[in-house]
Amino acid sequence: MGLNKSTGNMYPFITHTWNTVKGKCAHDCTYCYMKRWGKLREVRFDESELKTNLGQNNFIFVGSSCDMWADDISEDWIIKTLQHCGKFEFNRYLFQTKNPANIRRILPHKSIVCVTLETDQWLPEIMQYSPTPEQRFYEAKLIRNELFITIEPIMDFDLPRFLHMIKELGPTQVNIGADSGKNNLPEPPKEKILKLINELSNFTNVFPKINLNRLLCRR
Repeated sequence: MGLNKSTGNMYPFITHTWNTVKGKCAHDCTYCYMKRWGKLREVRFDESELKTNLGQNNFIFVGSSCDMWADDISEDWIIKTLQHCGKFEFNRYLFQTKNPANIRRILPHKSIVCVTLETDQWLPEIMQYSPTPEQRFYEAKLIRNELFITIEPIMDFDLPRFLHMIKELGPTQVNIGADSGKNNLPEPPKEKILKLINELSNFTNVFPKINLNRLLCRR
């Protein structure tokens, strides 16, 4: 509850996380790290979070525990969250989603939009109710905010196609991480990941997360 210091496997460039929207994410991805705590309550808006002092000179990941841009999230909840962020204008804010179609409609105040693309492939048995990677790609192309891409948990991909998609989006940073929950995902080999990183480095900043070492240290 409140403003939480960033710890664990979170992005190290993030200083804090803050969540107004809580509960079960509508996308229901099989690998969601929130599932490790058992069955989640239905999604809800925590009004008490609007009393949180967000401080200044922080880089805050808003909505780190549930995709607050999923189709079942009330626009009123989003507006209240953004209005509160706007009261603390000396912070930077990151909003991450698998549903950029919704984030485009209400662009966050002074923020970075981060779109999740675990792969270029559609894997419905894993991604469940998420928009397909192709849908995310086309909607993300219309975003005018600064854009990050997060490839986490990285799953096997078609290298030329995936590179083309990411380059078309023109992100200022690409974060890459691996599955941390033993979810038996179709992961790419080490050599393929290294080639992806090398090619991405030609046109954007690449940030490998610590959990990617599990795949990069394979023999």
